[in-house]
Amino acid sequence: MTTANKITLARVVMIPVFLVLAYAGQLYWACAVYVLACLSDAVDGYIARHYNQISNFGKFMDPLADKMLVLAAMCFFAEKGFMPGWAVAVVLFREFAVSGLRLIAVERSRVIAAAWSGKVKTACTMVGLCAMLLFSQISLVNTVVTALILITTVYSGIEYFYRNRDVFKDLD
Repeated sequence: MTTANKITLARVVMIPVFLVLAYAGQLYWACAVYVLACLSDAVDGYIARHYNQISNFGKFMDPLADKMLVLAAMCFFAEKGFMPGWAVAVVLFREFAVSGLRLIAVERSRVIAAAWSGKVKTACTMVGLCAMLLFSQISLVNTVVTALILITTVYSGIEYFYRNRDVFKDLD
């Protein structure tokens, strides 16, 4: 197993640690684990590219680990009443839709790389959720972060489908 893949798996292991700390009310420690997990995303990507450790496992697991981390935090905030559940549903819908688009593209021997807007969405979401961990008692922070997540999520989802609309030509 490559170093990059080990870091990705460590990120997955950090998710329940983050949740235990968050539910225990240890939001600063939860934030520290969350930030470490977010930073590990950049580190494993750098290592995979720089040291030629790109693998099929990493291509699958890295984005899945990101989604699991972000959605775990969003579900926590929704349950605590700091984020509406429908906002989590919008993010889930976009993730499922883009994953479906990628599956159709693969069947047509085409790979859809991560778009810039998707990277911006991920960065905004990760930073925003960190801000919520630190300042969740301030309702304006929760509202602004939720709006930012929704705007970047919807925009990037539309962009993925628009730029790859030809994938749907001649579908049975």
